[in-house]
Amino acid sequence: MARNLDAKCRQCRREGEKLFLKGEKCFTDKCSIERRSYAPGQHGQKSGQRLSGYGQQLREKQKIRRIYGVLERQFRKTFAEAERKKGMTGENLLQLLESRLDAVAYRMGFGVSRAEARQVVRHNGVLVNGKRVNIPSFNVRPGDQIQLAEGSKGHLRTKAALEAAEGRGFPEWIEMDVKSAKGTFKALPAREDLSSTLNEGLVVELYSR
Repeated sequence: MARNLDAKCRQCRREGEKLFLKGEKCFTDKCSIERRSYAPGQHGQKSGQRLSGYGQQLREKQKIRRIYGVLERQFRKTFAEAERKKGMTGENLLQLLESRLDAVAYRMGFGVSRAEARQVVRHNGVLVNGKRVNIPSFNVRPGDQIQLAEGSKGHLRTKAALEAAEGRGFPEWIEMDVKSAKGTFKALPAREDLSSTLNEGLVVELYSR
């Protein structure tokens, strides 16, 4: 299965901000952005030149792709689906990305990062409405119940991830019972509930060129 093998911290440094790809490390002073906020590579410290309009659009697309851990082909397919739906294409895009099973599993605390939550899904560790689903891109719908399989509940990493998520609090569109490791995807997230650092409008402009 194709996946991005780039070092997580290098991806954050390339985008110039925390993408929270390494779980709890991102919340400590060990985060690479805290120590080296410039881009990686030989000329990283000299890469502060002003980007063109196209460059800004491309960087925003890459940033969103990296945050949600999707490859270019998957991202294009998701964007095409967002265009077909009613409403604002950019908001539809973010909602589709947030309703992926790996993203929902991450929001529910089944992994300390999206990559870890995706691994739990792939290893048959997640049930959707009582049935095992091991496809990270599976589209979760409002009202669906998501829970950890019995075999995954006892894992130390999963317990630690749930505790960390409970400490930070769950988003508005998620209803979660940490003790039973079971939650409900209540609704698609509203745009104001998502990160204000994302500029999905630039992605729409990029694909409209």
